[in-house]
Amino acid sequence: MNPVEIEEAVSQLALEPFDRGEFPFSFLRAFGNPETTIKRLRTGSTNQSDVGGVLQRSNIHIATCDVGEVEATLGSLRDSPKTATAKAKFILATDGDSFQAEDRTSGETIACDYADFPDHFGFFLPLAGITTVEQIRESSFDIRATGRLNKLYVELLKDNPDWAKAERRPDMNHFMARLIFCFFAEDTDIFVGEGLFTKTVEQMSARDSSDTHAVISEIFRSMDTKIADRQSAGIARYANQFPYVNGQLFSGSTEVPRFTKIARSYLNHIGNLNWKKINPDIFGSMIQAVADDEERGALGMHYTSVPNILKVLNPLFLDDLREKLDEAGDNGRKLLNLRSRMARIRVFDPACGSGNFLVISYKQMREIEAEINRRRGESDRRSDIPLTNFRGIELRDFPAEIARLALIIAEFQCDVLYRGQQEALAEFLPLNSENWITCGNALRLDWLSVCPPTGTGVKMRGDDLFETPLDQAEIDFENSGGETYLCGNPPYVGSTVQAPKGATAETKARINKEAEDRKADLKPLFSHLTNSWKSLDYVSGWFMKFAGYARHTAARCAFVATNSICQGEQVARLWPLLFDSGQKIDFAHTSFKWKNLAAKNAGVSVVIIGLSNQPVRSRILYSIDENGTDLRRDVANINPYLVANDDIIVAASTAPLSEIQPMTIGNKPVDGGHLILSVEDAEKLVNDGASEFIRSYMGAEESINGKRRYCLWLDRSNVAEARENNSIRERLIGVANFRNDSSKELTRRGAMTPFEFQQVRQNGNETVAIIPSVSSENREYLPVSLEDKGTIVSNLAFAVLDPQLWVFSTLVSRIHLVWILVVCGKLETRIRYSNTLGWNTFPLPRLTEQNKANLTRCAENILLAREAHFPATIADLYDPTDMPDDLRRAHDENDEVLERIYIGRRFRNDTERLEKLFELYTKMTVKGKAA
Repeated sequence: MNPVEIEEAVSQLALEPFDRGEFPFSFLRAFGNPETTIKRLRTGSTNQSDVGGVLQRSNIHIATCDVGEVEATLGSLRDSPKTATAKAKFILATDGDSFQAEDRTSGETIACDYADFPDHFGFFLPLAGITTVEQIRESSFDIRATGRLNKLYVELLKDNPDWAKAERRPDMNHFMARLIFCFFAEDTDIFVGEGLFTKTVEQMSARDSSDTHAVISEIFRSMDTKIADRQSAGIARYANQFPYVNGQLFSGSTEVPRFTKIARSYLNHIGNLNWKKINPDIFGSMIQAVADDEERGALGMHYTSVPNILKVLNPLFLDDLREKLDEAGDNGRKLLNLRSRMARIRVFDPACGSGNFLVISYKQMREIEAEINRRRGESDRRSDIPLTNFRGIELRDFPAEIARLALIIAEFQCDVLYRGQQEALAEFLPLNSENWITCGNALRLDWLSVCPPTGTGVKMRGDDLFETPLDQAEIDFENSGGETYLCGNPPYVGSTVQAPKGATAETKARINKEAEDRKADLKPLFSHLTNSWKSLDYVSGWFMKFAGYARHTAARCAFVATNSICQGEQVARLWPLLFDSGQKIDFAHTSFKWKNLAAKNAGVSVVIIGLSNQPVRSRILYSIDENGTDLRRDVANINPYLVANDDIIVAASTAPLSEIQPMTIGNKPVDGGHLILSVEDAEKLVNDGASEFIRSYMGAEESINGKRRYCLWLDRSNVAEARENNSIRERLIGVANFRNDSSKELTRRGAMTPFEFQQVRQNGNETVAIIPSVSSENREYLPVSLEDKGTIVSNLAFAVLDPQLWVFSTLVSRIHLVWILVVCGKLETRIRYSNTLGWNTFPLPRLTEQNKANLTRCAENILLAREAHFPATIADLYDPTDMPDDLRRAHDENDEVLERIYIGRRFRNDTERLEKLFELYTKMTVKGKAA
């Protein structure tokens, strides 16, 4: 279940009559527990409570009680020995009137009326496997509002099918934006009278909902009509009490979709929420899913955490502002200069979505400005920071509308917080009609027209965003002497995107069309610079657009990007172009998980990269160590791999640069499957007396998961004898036919020798270390296997032939994996190995015979530990959650022995490992030999 579904279930539970005996089971059901689990708890087979309640191991201990006994009951749960031994995360007590709970890990508690416990549903999200930041746990309102708005949206589309068509979706989305404003306005005194909008609709529209649309339409018309013009406009009396809003939010068509009784009921439920609690930091990113059919299934999960956003904004410019504030102290002149500087800062997000980065930037700057005003004794001063300095580009119209609305709400909330409710209300309406969010394709638009160079006056005419968001409004963009900071979280799309298995033809066609469109977006940016632009990730376009933008204005950027642009072949294809444009990395955050609210969601691995062609005092490298601690270091340079080293790019090598054995890719059959044998096929041939022609066949799947496959392995010396077997002869005919049908000349030539693999690089007459070409990124070590003679390695793996054990020790080390992760890149999120790019370039110090002996011993210990768990597969042994202790100890010892060869001690973290590796690689490539 996602958070919205959980909130709905919890809210429904609170509305039902309280049943002491049933409540614990209903509560657990609301958080996604299946009926089989509920049944076992109900019958007592898994219920371990010793206080007459319900205890779910590792989750929660719940007890209901007589009225007035809640506090005492919670104490009993806290003191219960079973609570401790069952490792319950929460305890909960209720009598149907009061409700109390405690998080036993953090010590945090809640106490409220029973009817209000749904307001705290976020407190219990870990029960559903959802772990999230404190801010979300406390901001349950946004999820509640999102869920209710989604119900209304779906209901309206169901009964207004014309509004569901592509050409009318903007009207529908615009209508939703108007509703959100009304709900917020009626709870924050922007409308005079508590719940004015909701109550007016409820009182003035018929209970059968037949005229609900007409009542809402008249209210909207009123808010677009100046007070002096209302009598002549014939505004209905009930609508005349609403203020003039302007800002183009209610201009144009006031048509409203027709309501059913259910839709009218949903509208009332939404209005009865407390919209004072709306958090524009995150609300926009949730609500945008309401209007997107594909994203609606993940409703409530579209959340970008404020701490993650601040990892971008703080080093980009906010830290500097705070530093200047500290330096100013109470010096009035310095404070005034800082305030003037902030009034000219522009923040530009060219992939703004619903405005998260812009809203956070605005609120953080308002906080700093408020402190300046406080120190200067001007706390009631109107803000000098205009919303129009926070500009964005967004492809879709609804998020673009929500972004502007979120900023308007943020401005009002900041005015209330820093100046007071009366001052905020006095200046809020009418809204100004300037537009600063552009709806369009960021890679096709001219960024200089959206956010021109400082000191340049540019006026752009057009309708306002809330009316026709594809155009710019008339704004004087002149901002002489100001600073421009670009930021954001561009789309996560790789260079190739495959349709999921089982996808319909329509879905495949859509995905292919989207891929073609993305390539068309990138072509104008890269095709004149490089021939390999088609393999670049989509996010590369934003970095290249910034490089072009920065040629004309002093600006800095910081984008969140998939870590793939700092790994593997992407580095060589993208970064020389950025460097040639004069860009350098000012700061960076190495790879970390960018999580959302989805249950058990691992998040996508991202990096943050700050670029500019401007001078900096120092370059800053951020990372997270192996204990989860945030690290910050000032460094001389940050290279494209996000390592503190020179701007070097690792190039593929045909031979090892270090003193290690060569590695080859496996054998490629190109046979249509005819030379490859299943277990049953092999057994049949063995029974036919053909065992001498059969070899074990291993690639990534076989070596990792223990899957058994075989192959026919023939050569000119035995093919005549093999052909005497009818089954083999038929298979060879199949190979010949398959190759003859190929469009490739090389493959067709192979039809003359159908008994041989198309490409033979190893013949099975040696022991072999098998390195999968693709494997999971979740393992702590590469899943390298060591196989006896007689094994044929497929082209889905690499091989070291007759490997020395110290080479095996190196292959399975942590430091080797760290190098591979950076220089080889990924296939989707999985590790993609390369012998020429990863193994041949691996920097290994020159080893003494004693070093080799020590590493050989470590390799033997690893192999013995594996053998002790026979028949466990590599996948079993290297399960990140269940790796055997003896195997882990053997690997730890191996890492220590190897790493001491590098620096005389263990490395503290992967950052240290990479810095040493790049230092050695630089020496190796400069001197042409190993260090």
